Amino acid sequence: MVLSGLSPEKVFYYFEEICGIPHGSGNTRRLSNYIVSFAKDRGLRFTQDESDNVIIYKDASNGCEQAPTVIIQGHIDMVCEQKKGRNINFEVEGLRLKRDGNAIYADGTTLGGDDGIAVAYMLAILDSDDIKHPPLECVFTSDEEIGLLGATALDCSGLTGRLMLNIDSEVEGQLLVSCAGGATVTCSIPIVYEKDHACNDAFIIQVDHAAGGHSGVEIAKQGANGIKLLGRVLYALGRKYNLRLGGMWGGGKDNVIPRGAHAYVYTDCAYDSLKKEVNQLENILKAEFAHTDSELTISVLAAGDREAIEAAGRLPKEEMYPMTTESSNKVVAALVNVPNGVIKYSQDIENLVQTSLNLGIMSTEKEGEKGTVSFSFSVRSSVSTEKNELIDRLECLSRILGGTISVSGEYPAWEYNKDSRLREVMCDCYNELYKEKPQLLAIHAGLECGIFAGKLAGLDCVSYGPDIKDIHTSEEKLYIDSVARTWEYTLKVLEALSAK
Repeated sequence: MVLSGLSPEKVFYYFEEICGIPHGSGNTRRLSNYIVSFAKDRGLRFTQDESDNVIIYKDASNGCEQAPTVIIQGHIDMVCEQKKGRNINFEVEGLRLKRDGNAIYADGTTLGGDDGIAVAYMLAILDSDDIKHPPLECVFTSDEEIGLLGATALDCSGLTGRLMLNIDSEVEGQLLVSCAGGATVTCSIPIVYEKDHACNDAFIIQVDHAAGGHSGVEIAKQGANGIKLLGRVLYALGRKYNLRLGGMWGGGKDNVIPRGAHAYVYTDCAYDSLKKEVNQLENILKAEFAHTDSELTISVLAAGDREAIEAAGRLPKEEMYPMTTESSNKVVAALVNVPNGVIKYSQDIENLVQTSLNLGIMSTEKEGEKGTVSFSFSVRSSVSTEKNELIDRLECLSRILGGTISVSGEYPAWEYNKDSRLREVMCDCYNELYKEKPQLLAIHAGLECGIFAGKLAGLDCVSYGPDIKDIHTSEEKLYIDSVARTWEYTLKVLEALSAK
């Protein structure tokens, strides 16, 4: 075995065992069954559900029976990526582990340290007789990487613990204590087209090359949103010219800040005058976003310039003609007035975005002389009531404009617990071991902790883990010394929690 001789021995033994079993998201049954066989072989009580989630129960060590039950949790699926030119079948093949000094990696693929190391820690704890610990409920969830699906499907009625160690973070010394809840909200505004019209030729107004980024991680930079900027440009042009819309599109995913957007417009303005106006708007917006979006461009194309339109990828799917003036005004009003970006920062955790939303997708659907313009948002907040208030704002605006909203993919927030006993114990243990305080962080993204917090009233939870670099890529590395230190830390925390 590649990892033989490393310490802690059982942790690395089980990690290598796990790496030998295919367990990409959506392909977790074999690893789930391996965990079940592990429990059966040791006479441990367990449950397994149809989603491949497994819970294993272990009684407290001698003298710790009266301590509160502790949940330890991690997910069994991994992201499967490989280098160009590799031909590994993740459905049936295990990983090819390698070592380079202090680093463990997989040859040409992701390693699955996220979150195989949590599985290895739990199995090592369950397989040991010399660890002091309270009653344990070890929860192995499936398909975290594709939408927290296992945790969402899990029946938590069999869990009695209200202290939970989530081992799914990638920076040693950081304790995560809160995460955002979220939802996808789509606003749909009905429109009417005017086939018999007396408008001039169409133009295409386009915003391109904003910096973009993940709407949870990058939203705090407060950079440009390509769709929102397009709305600002269209409104400015509409104040000077008779502007009618043909259709508008932008973005690709609701949780990604869009780098650009474009609209077909009909106006009585000549091309040269329109181009001059757009150039002036470009200069204003480039100056405003100089620090975050240095490559930003705003431009205009004449609809008759088919070669340029085709090169820009702006060819319409069907014949274009303008919306009515009323519909054009409604759509621009929606785009200008929908909230976007950072709404509120946390008052408890410095520099944490508490509530935000990202307008990630804009599209136009046309059927005859009627159609719909849709705006899709990723709404996030670590305070559930603030998330709901944002959804209400979107619904209110949509209704005023004659539209509707739909809400999907909703998941709860893991709200910051000001009186967390678990956080206090874990900080004390860290300080005793390393003579320094851990870093307390919250993230503006979803974690399984939020799902469990929504299902288990009064849950006190902390997320942590060893150093893992470049997760979800073929360059992923897990660091041996950090695994050992995090193991030592975990055992110290369990011992501290064994007190009544």
